[in-house]
Amino acid sequence: MLWGEVCPGAGRAKMGTHEVAWKESVVDVFDDDAEPFDLKDDDDADDFDDDDEDDDLEDASEDDIDLVIALYREDGKPTAVPLDFDLANDLEELIRQLTRLPGDSGADGWVSINGEFFVICRARGRTVEVLLSDITAANDWPIARDVVDFLGAELPDEDDEQTPLGDLEMYAASGLRAFEMEAIATDYDEDSDELLRRVAERLKVADEFDRAVESFDD
Repeated sequence: MLWGEVCPGAGRAKMGTHEVAWKESVVDVFDDDAEPFDLKDDDDADDFDDDDEDDDLEDASEDDIDLVIALYREDGKPTAVPLDFDLANDLEELIRQLTRLPGDSGADGWVSINGEFFVICRARGRTVEVLLSDITAANDWPIARDVVDFLGAELPDEDDEQTPLGDLEMYAASGLRAFEMEAIATDYDEDSDELLRRVAERLKVADEFDRAVESFDD
């Protein structure tokens, strides 16, 4: 699979009663029409099917989770907020929270686990893009396994090499091209939360990122 291409079977994914279409092109980093979302409202809690939970994998603990944050625009201003720890173990629930915004506006969810890998999830209405920095993490961590399942990819073998999976071009229209995202994602000697900060710097939201991470640590 070439970098930036969606793996076979990733064109459309069925998630419970929600059909999510893969988007091949993106526009602004954060939609100007996006509004902050309220994580306390659980009216749609039953919309997703939990039959595919990864019972064979142990959830990441709070000590394992480096950060879970959402980025979006409020009144045209980039905003980043910390999210619940639980969302670092459940891609469907993370997407559900991000897609609570009306219309095609939405938010980006960033997750880093144990300094080992990160997940970026972009939700714009019914359109979702996902990037996992290291596919081998799917053998050990639930949210990485969720990304592999969501994209219709095969689980890696234990001896497979580390490699990203998903849409490396999700921020290309905002100046972070696929080969640059690949270079960040594949710097496996660096902690994954630091790699996400590099992404934030390139997208000019580093200050917002830092404040959200500081609040998350509190």
